[in-house]
Amino acid sequence: MTDASLSSSTPIADRQSAYMAMVRRKRMYGGILLVLFVALLASGFNIADSRNAGGFWDGIGNVFVFPAEVVSEAYDKAGNLPGLFFEFLPSMIETVNIAAVSTLFGGVFAVVLALLSTRGLARYPRLIPVFRRMMDMMRAIPEIVIALILIFVLGGGPIPAMIAIALHTTGALGKLFSEVAENADLKPIEGLHSVGANWTQRMLIGVVPQVAPNWLSYGLLRFEINIRASAILGFVGEGGIGHDLRLAMQWGQGKYDEVIAIFLLLFLTIVLVDQISSHYRNRLTKGAAL
Repeated sequence: MTDASLSSSTPIADRQSAYMAMVRRKRMYGGILLVLFVALLASGFNIADSRNAGGFWDGIGNVFVFPAEVVSEAYDKAGNLPGLFFEFLPSMIETVNIAAVSTLFGGVFAVVLALLSTRGLARYPRLIPVFRRMMDMMRAIPEIVIALILIFVLGGGPIPAMIAIALHTTGALGKLFSEVAENADLKPIEGLHSVGANWTQRMLIGVVPQVAPNWLSYGLLRFEINIRASAILGFVGEGGIGHDLRLAMQWGQGKYDEVIAIFLLLFLTIVLVDQISSHYRNRLTKGAAL
């Protein structure tokens, strides 16, 4: 009986030792990768610091000097802030309009590309990789790069910003819309196909009602992101609140109250839009009636 019990326990001990050996190897490999990562990080930081004109360690002590000057001047001129809010409100509205139009156009094109690039739904299955690469390209190029190129073609103003954000939105939302559409139930589509519905009718009647809540949720989330992108593009000369912020900061001391007013106005707008869109996103995804 003793020999039998020992022989039966031997495979368990072997498995335990093999498991512990595997765990030790994983920890060793993980430790090696961590050391390499830290070494590369330190090396990259030293190279960046050596190429920096002022030096990181020499300038780190001044990191709060400029914000302190801005806040101090804005505090002394706190009485001007309400009037500055109304002064920059039209620019803030322009920024929101740029984001809204960009989201609308980007969302419409994203719907088309998503349906054309979704397996099982695409009208031209062989062209799925082509449409997917188109969305990848739109998503990969930052909005600011597209906007800077369009400035040379169209000049400054809100139009280049709108086109740049709309292109990036098309790529980003198209990817998300396609992933949602892949989970759609195909039975309604098959039923519509059996009664002679064309591809557009199958998509509008059989697919869109299923995925519309999630698509609208993603669209609202993208609208929030596009407001920030529109403000950033305005800083490089594309109009809106970002353009006013750049001018205020260029004037320097004496205009810091305007800088704070613009920051507060932008912050309050983003918070307001975030709260409203979050409310409706929750209701859409949970299926509640609006």
